[in-house]
Amino acid sequence: MKIILSPAKKMNTDTDTLEYDGLPVFLDQTEGILKWLKAQSHDYLQKLWGCNDKIAEQNFRRLNEMDLRKNLTPAILSYEGIAYRYMAPAVFEDSSFDYVQEHLRILSGFYGVLKPMDGVTPYRLEMQAKASIDGKQDLYELWGSRLYQEVIDDSHVIINLASKEYSKCIEKYLKTDDKYITVTFGEMVKGKLVTKGTYAKMARGEMVRFMAENQIEDPEQIKRFDRLGYVYREDLSGEGEIVFERMV
Repeated sequence: MKIILSPAKKMNTDTDTLEYDGLPVFLDQTEGILKWLKAQSHDYLQKLWGCNDKIAEQNFRRLNEMDLRKNLTPAILSYEGIAYRYMAPAVFEDSSFDYVQEHLRILSGFYGVLKPMDGVTPYRLEMQAKASIDGKQDLYELWGSRLYQEVIDDSHVIINLASKEYSKCIEKYLKTDDKYITVTFGEMVKGKLVTKGTYAKMARGEMVRFMAENQIEDPEQIKRFDRLGYVYREDLSGEGEIVFERMV
């Protein structure tokens, strides 16, 4: 069983808390992307990144100084988004680290697929960015089926905790014998279940922590999740979706 999760835009370097273990599996492809990024103008990259001047300058500087093999941080500690704050890997017990290293895969427009302990450096490149590299129209075409092939294992079970921007990289290549389960976090608004971005990100991170702490191997056990005010809604769930409602 594998769990897929989106990365976060905000990243940091932390070489003290924990040593990284290994390099990303698609590092050769990442080097090609980095070479392409370095060849682009400041204005083009700011438009590609969709950010303000301050963030653009920070990431332009990062590009110029980037070394994919030195001064690296474990991926799970490098990302600082809401999901990762609620996952709180810095206070994981050893058993939880072992669990996520085996089961969790972080999807990335820059690195492709990351194991939690893979060494990474801060970057900015969303999967939906219109980066035309090697004659491909965007990153979805550039990565193709490689991310799916890297994520799928002998169980053919994938638990989707990623946003649509990233999960579509996997969904396009699913086979008939794959068991792909999306975990949905929402709340009722005028009788309809609505997913709210911030709360969903919080819940996704908390779900990873819940699964790691409980060493979950069977998707059915996910339904026991009861944190952050969420309750399992069997009536809204189905074969390919497990739905939780936040009781507000």
